[in-house]
Amino acid sequence: MRFVFTLLAALALSACGLQPIYAGANGKGVVADLSAVQIAPIEGRTGWLLATALEDRVDLNRTAPAPRYRLDVQLDESLESLGLLSDERVTRERRILRARYQLVDLESGTILLDASAGSDSGIDVVSSDYATIAAERAAAERLAQTVADQIVTRVSVALRKRN
Repeated sequence: MRFVFTLLAALALSACGLQPIYAGANGKGVVADLSAVQIAPIEGRTGWLLATALEDRVDLNRTAPAPRYRLDVQLDESLESLGLLSDERVTRERRILRARYQLVDLESGTILLDASAGSDSGIDVVSSDYATIAAERAAAERLAQTVADQIVTRVSVALRKRN
């Protein structure tokens, strides 16, 4: 009975047109297109973290041809105080990272994708300044990874639709 159900599920999925995003038609897939994306420089330490995370994700081929696309990213980051004690000391902070990005075709100058991504992370503020700073930096690294994942997913879908 399980075999029959599995077979029917496989047939239903193949009939609906569902395909893996990295599967390419005629040997050309999203991996080749992602490798042709140039990441424009992003300002600041968090920008550097995000640019590095993006480069790790788009340079899947390692033998990339000349770039055909450019990814422009502008960051908006903030740090909010949440938990306040009676003596007005902060006990909790929230770090927010938002990125507005555009995927530009270098040949025509056309904007292929204009979107935004973002995430936030909570930080406990403790009596040790070192521990708080380390927590803030770790949160920035996690946020950069999360936002990079969101951006690459959307760029992959846009490139897949284009081909």
